[in-house]
Amino acid sequence: MPLTTILMYRSVLPIAFAIGVFSMMPPLVSAAAAPSAGAAPSGDAATTRQAASDGGLLAGQDPIVDTKTSVLDVTTLGDLGGLVDVLKDARVVFVGETHDRYEDHLNQLAIIRGLHERDRDIAIGMEYFQQPFQPALDAFVAGKLSEADLLRRTEYFDRWRFDYRLYRPILRYAREHGIPLIALNVPSEIVDKVGDGGFKALNEAETATIPAEIDRSDETYRNHIEAVFRMHPNAEDADFEHFLDVQLLWDEGMAERAAEYLEAHPRRTLVVLTGAGHVEYGRGIPQRVTRRVAVPAVTVISGQDRPLDPALADYILYPRAIGLPATGLLGVMLDVESEGDGVGVRDFSDNSGAKAAGIKAGDRIVRVGDQAIHGYADVRIALMDSRPGQKLPVEVIRRGAFLGSPQRLLLQVELH
Repeated sequence: MPLTTILMYRSVLPIAFAIGVFSMMPPLVSAAAAPSAGAAPSGDAATTRQAASDGGLLAGQDPIVDTKTSVLDVTTLGDLGGLVDVLKDARVVFVGETHDRYEDHLNQLAIIRGLHERDRDIAIGMEYFQQPFQPALDAFVAGKLSEADLLRRTEYFDRWRFDYRLYRPILRYAREHGIPLIALNVPSEIVDKVGDGGFKALNEAETATIPAEIDRSDETYRNHIEAVFRMHPNAEDADFEHFLDVQLLWDEGMAERAAEYLEAHPRRTLVVLTGAGHVEYGRGIPQRVTRRVAVPAVTVISGQDRPLDPALADYILYPRAIGLPATGLLGVMLDVESEGDGVGVRDFSDNSGAKAAGIKAGDRIVRVGDQAIHGYADVRIALMDSRPGQKLPVEVIRRGAFLGSPQRLLLQVELH
């Protein structure tokens, strides 16, 4: 359980920590405060200059401005137990994350566990899985589908790709307690098409799969997305309107799926797990859910690398950093497009353990450890809980010279 400090910006609690009270940053002097060249000195300036000539004060003036400082009463800092006591009255709880921070996911698990242990009927909405794969999530929670097959059937490693171990405790807790998992995200095929040509690029059948109502009225949302767009290295060659369409597709698509679930299950609380950018300031998914269905909603977000801003979320979490152990790597670049058994080896990384063990470009990997390899997902599953320095048997098929028969080789590879 991560040690987490919580800043609560609900009106029933005081706000904030003296930020900037002792700041030494000099403000800019306005044009009105600086006399123009050749102008007669004002009364104050003349007085200051006279004082300086009399051996008193230095010449110059310093404007006194409002620092707009927020103050945090540290005696009100809460913990996750107190937070869950408040969240249990909400119908939808949005918990924003930084995808690759394990401590954020541990906090999500703590909230889910806390609500479940307080006898709340809950479901978990996940950005990480796309809507067409809902049957696989249902089968996993019901115990009818293994964890490995869940990852294969949802095409997790092709469509999301983040280390599955980040989310594994949440999915296992849901399966153990029969908590529904809801696939929120829209299919990558639709997202890619919108990214290339905007909504107008979709055909009639594709358009029927996305929300009919796309709200573009929030200028603050647009400005925020444009600022993010400008930070992308290829922004000059890209189309901002298409980029905006993709963000709207994600936010509206996930919001519509969440709202439909809430309406279909009026006694259930939905905990929405998604990237913080979809939650912060309520302008991504939250406001688009409550536009569709009037339910009590709460936003929770990690404050790491974000401003201490009361508008950011209802509750801001400050956990200590917790990392996962490194996963072992074969040191190969895979060819997943060519046909044949297993997956092909296209090239090697520097200091590749696979290359050092004798694997060659063009070989096809058909087994890693005890895991048969039929595709990319199998490689990720086989290595998931391995460690650098560990040795694993790797079986490959190598084409024979000229028309000779293929060879099967079993090599010991030291992972790096």
